[in-house]
Amino acid sequence: MLPHAPQFFTQPDTEDKAAITRVQNVARTIGEHLRALRPELWIVIANDHAQQFFHQCAPPFTLHVGGEARGNFAGRTFHYKVAGDIGLALIRALYDEGFDPAFSSTAEIDYALGIPMTHIGLTLGDRVLPLYVNAYLPPQPTMQRCYAFGQALARSLTLLGIRAVVVASGGMSHFPGTAQYANPNLAFDYSVLEPLRAGHLKSLAGYSEKTLDDTGNIELRCWAVAAGALGDRTPDIVQMDPSWHHNYASLGWWSPPPNTTTPHYPSIDPALVPLTTAIHGLAHDSAERAQFIADPAAYLRKHRVDEKYAAMLLALDMNALTATGVHPLVPFLARLQVER
Repeated sequence: MLPHAPQFFTQPDTEDKAAITRVQNVARTIGEHLRALRPELWIVIANDHAQQFFHQCAPPFTLHVGGEARGNFAGRTFHYKVAGDIGLALIRALYDEGFDPAFSSTAEIDYALGIPMTHIGLTLGDRVLPLYVNAYLPPQPTMQRCYAFGQALARSLTLLGIRAVVVASGGMSHFPGTAQYANPNLAFDYSVLEPLRAGHLKSLAGYSEKTLDDTGNIELRCWAVAAGALGDRTPDIVQMDPSWHHNYASLGWWSPPPNTTTPHYPSIDPALVPLTTAIHGLAHDSAERAQFIADPAAYLRKHRVDEKYAAMLLALDMNALTATGVHPLVPFLARLQVER
């Protein structure tokens, strides 16, 4: 997730050149780590600035399916190979997912795409797939819909067996063309970054259209698509570089997500069904409790409790039972009821 302010290329005297350099450097670092993943495809998501998708047609999502894409801005020329074959296959897969994205064979690469693609080091040798999201012309897609589109995009890529990375361009807070241009909402942007820093990417789906508009964050729709594709995972890098007119946030993910988690309340381990049944009886059945209190050994034999668990069950050792993988609520209630 990277910014795309035109000032990165025009670099007027009003800009903090050190901040621009920091943004360029972190993008380069992210690009190097992503390239090390050996992707077959670079999906680059950005909004259109009322340039191509405006009064004639303004679809919520548009995929480029041409063989190449070109554009220019501030003396820079953009030229990339577009994976149109994959784009068409993705559209068919997304139709099956319940989404109907538009597609174009001739859309240009404007600075919203060209700047992050330049910063991360994409070249004519890389296969890219531009995805345009309507951020500026109401009615725009909701953040929930953008997140769901990203989920469908990831499922479709998996179905097609495509190894891809996703680069989302946009924001954060800024108000181009308005009287509020010099007043980006830095406090709000930090509040958005905190859950993302902790890996809670789904938090982006919760922002309303009004909140995005009030805080100058309508371009976060592009980030929401990427968040849906990535799922909840902790970023490897988060950097914020505020300016007087934009807040430049840069986030990168390249490490694989953890394979397993250890929840406080696990599923029932099939190997622990006899033990769980015995504990559950103590927690919820007065007759079972009476039998346990009268003859603990007989109770354990009745439920075929393995010998290695016998001592901890007889002592109602909650910590030991939970450490075996038993759902902790059951021994907690069992001990409570037996002691009562």
